[in-house]
Amino acid sequence: MHEAPPQSQEPEETGPSRRSVLWTAGAAGAGLGLAGLGTGPAAAAASGAAGPDRAAAPAPKPGGRTMIGVPFEPHRTVRVGLIGLGNRGGSMIDLFLAMPDVRVVALCDPVRDKVAAAAAKVTRAGQPAPAVYTNGDHDFENLCGRTDIDFVYAATPWDWHFEMARTAMLNGKHVGTECPLALRLEQLWELVDLSEHTRRHCLQLENCCYGRNEMRVLRMAHAGLFGELLHGAGAYIHDLRGLMFDPTYYEGPWRRLWHTRLRGDLYPNHGFGPVANYMDVNRGDRVVRISSFGTPARGLAAYRKEHMPPGDPSWKESYIESDRTISLLQTAKGRVIRLEHDVSTPHPYSRINSLGGTKGLFEDYPERIYLEPDQGNDEWGDFGRYAEWDHWLWKEHANPPGGHGGMDYMLVLRLTQCLKLGLVPDFDVYDAATWSAPLPLSDRSIRAQGAPQEIPDFTRGLWRKARPGMDSQKPAG
Repeated sequence: MHEAPPQSQEPEETGPSRRSVLWTAGAAGAGLGLAGLGTGPAAAAASGAAGPDRAAAPAPKPGGRTMIGVPFEPHRTVRVGLIGLGNRGGSMIDLFLAMPDVRVVALCDPVRDKVAAAAAKVTRAGQPAPAVYTNGDHDFENLCGRTDIDFVYAATPWDWHFEMARTAMLNGKHVGTECPLALRLEQLWELVDLSEHTRRHCLQLENCCYGRNEMRVLRMAHAGLFGELLHGAGAYIHDLRGLMFDPTYYEGPWRRLWHTRLRGDLYPNHGFGPVANYMDVNRGDRVVRISSFGTPARGLAAYRKEHMPPGDPSWKESYIESDRTISLLQTAKGRVIRLEHDVSTPHPYSRINSLGGTKGLFEDYPERIYLEPDQGNDEWGDFGRYAEWDHWLWKEHANPPGGHGGMDYMLVLRLTQCLKLGLVPDFDVYDAATWSAPLPLSDRSIRAQGAPQEIPDFTRGLWRKARPGMDSQKPAG
């Protein structure tokens, strides 16, 4: 499981609670279509996803100098504030606490028990008791206003990532969110502009970019083993029906309710990020357009009919989200990227994770490779034979702790390393905006019967210059 399930509200039939106002902004209850979203962030995101935005307009004037190639300032001790301590944030705190010279200074979540449990982890790790923020709808603003925090990490429901990232930067903090970074193109542009203006990094903390297979394929691609790159694919295919109807897992229906609002790819980042890295998107190439198609929405209603009792609030919901969304993206160099999303039908977990070029291809789930001249006779080769191409992070930490096969550990290790040593981060706000743009644009394309939608150039033309990214060199310090 690779999504970031943070805090939301308990299921309600009578109206939103204080917690629902904070974490889902009017999304409590059932039967919410676009007309019934209220006026909070969820309402703005859903109502604007297919509405007017800057997709086809020229890039706005820069908010400041580019953040490309800008290093973090070095820190002897990296001081972190965490917002959202549900399933995702509550597990990621363990990794921050495992890093040397990293201190968890402050915690925020409207669920006091979760904050208390996380604070106990901090003191058990031998650190001073953190400040806690559990009071009111916007107590995260007080966390961001502290003067003793270097980096803010947000692991909350999707519709609050934009506001939390914005608040952190306005208070002089570097910030990273779980995916997606934001839900509207206008919001993505605002975060790009604000990052440039404040000189603070705003990152999409995409853990799948740090997977062992992903980093090995990245280095092989850069070494030319695939020849000239032509196509790639990524996905988030994960049967979440049971979890989305579980009354306790998400602590409310916030995630399921997005299937009543948007038709597009709700979670593009896990599949898109790694393939974008392979193709050096924003580092010599860029994605220019997307065309998306979606199947009928049948899976959630069928699951509800079989498993949910009469009178459950979910019976008031009408699902419009495509069970399987398939998008094709084209780059400036003519390459093609396929993205898929499906969390509503039976299927083994898959991110597809495929890359093809003039010398062969790699496909994941299961992992297999076909490269000339190593393979022939139409027979797949053993990807394990290419372990020499592992990234230096995986060579130094072959059996990392933490979730998702160690990729979470690698992400936090590398992030805090860059913060301590004053290095340029492996990805930046332009990557974050690009990886999240398919969410609103796929919805728009599906509603337009698959018509291509222009993907903004968030770099304002600077994508043409090659530069380092995830394929980093081991630092000397």
